[in-house]
This record gives sequence, C-alpha cells and structure tokens, in this order.
Amino acid sequence: QVQLVESGGDLVQPGGSLKLSCAASGIIFSIYTMNWYRQAPGKEREKVAVISSVGSTNYADSVKGRFTISRDNTKKTVYLQMNSLKPEDTAVYYCNVRMNSGTTYWGQGTQVTVSS
Repeated sequence: QVQLVESGGDLVQPGGSLKLSCAASGIIFSIYTMNWYRQAPGKEREKVAVISSVGSTNYADSVKGRFTISRDNTKKTVYLQMNSLKPEDTAVYYCNVRMNSGTTYWGQGTQVTVSS
C-alpha cells in the first residue's frame, strides 16, 4: 500500500534552517507530482510547495525565496529545505500525493516549531 513518512521536524530559532524529508513507498514515485502542505494550530491546511515529475516547482507566496522543494527519484524521497524560518512557519508539515485514480495520500506529519 502507499505510505508517506515525513521526518526532520524540530524546534528551531527564528532565522534558522531545517530540511524535511518524505519517503514514499508503494508507488511509482518518479511519475507523480509531490506536494508539501502545512497546518498551523487553528488554521486550515495550506499548500506550501509542489514539485512535478519533471522537476518543475511552485511555492506559496509566503515561502517563496526561503523554501526549496526537491526530489530524489532513486530514493523515492521528496525534500523541503526551509531557510530564514519565521515563527509563522510553525506548523505540522505534511507531504501528499494524488494518484491518477484521484485517491490522495498523506503522511503522518512532522512538527516544525520556530521559536526563541
């Protein structure tokens, strides 16, 4: 079955950096667009970054210039490099994939806390 497992979340000071990873299994990883979402307490889940199967990327305005999404198809892993972190980046970060059938899969999430 499809599994997405995120890791890399942590407590970091404002201005710091973190790199999140999402390891996928049960899918032909290389053909799918992969997404990172986040959900802060009391807020709706929002899409943060997208990377297509051919490596095209797109970002939410709130993270442009600070976050970078990448993928390693040999490792079936998608990454989110987060720099210049702000307290408002505090959230649970999730990776996501939408299959050709329309079924969407989510990981369990990883907590990122930006605080001094």
